[in-house]
Amino acid sequence: MKMIGQLPAALEVCGRLYPIRSDYRAALIIFQAYSDPELTNKEKAMACIECLYKEPIPAAHLTEALKAAIWYLDGGDMETRDMHVQVLDWEQDEKMIFSAVNKVAGHEVRTDDHMHWWTFLGYLSEIGEGLLAEIMHIRWKRGRGKQLDKSEREFYRENSNIIHIKQRLSAEQQAENDYVDSLFD
Repeated sequence: MKMIGQLPAALEVCGRLYPIRSDYRAALIIFQAYSDPELTNKEKAMACIECLYKEPIPAAHLTEALKAAIWYLDGGDMETRDMHVQVLDWEQDEKMIFSAVNKVAGHEVRTDDHMHWWTFLGYLSEIGEGLLAEIMHIRWKRGRGKQLDKSEREFYRENSNIIHIKQRLSAEQQAENDYVDSLFD
């Protein structure tokens, strides 16, 4: 049984505890793999498992290992997850994320030798008012089809370039787009 207030250093998979890389940087590498359009879904899942777990997972347990990894990456609470509205892009928003987290933490977190992923998520959830919070709020409202108020519409007009999450294309998709564009030049 997990004690209240403890940060997981291992995840249970099919009745066995497997040690994990709990530093927030491992989670960010996993998110980077998941946003890579060059990787298949299977490659993304394997990147997650190989990056998170310190020991090899038997092939028969990979599905359960991935479920445990997703639970962990979601901060231990998959029920509050909103799958339909993306409000954060870890790569695109990197500078704003670290600025906001550093403000809450009271120091530059990237210089820490280790910071548990859940600690990082805790800091991120407490960012309060600021640029990142405003962008996330507008993305959430637009993703839900909610009306922006006057000040939000003005902010959106002035900052749409950082509000819109840019779609990453594979090399093949980009070549296709370039070819179609060249037809109209």
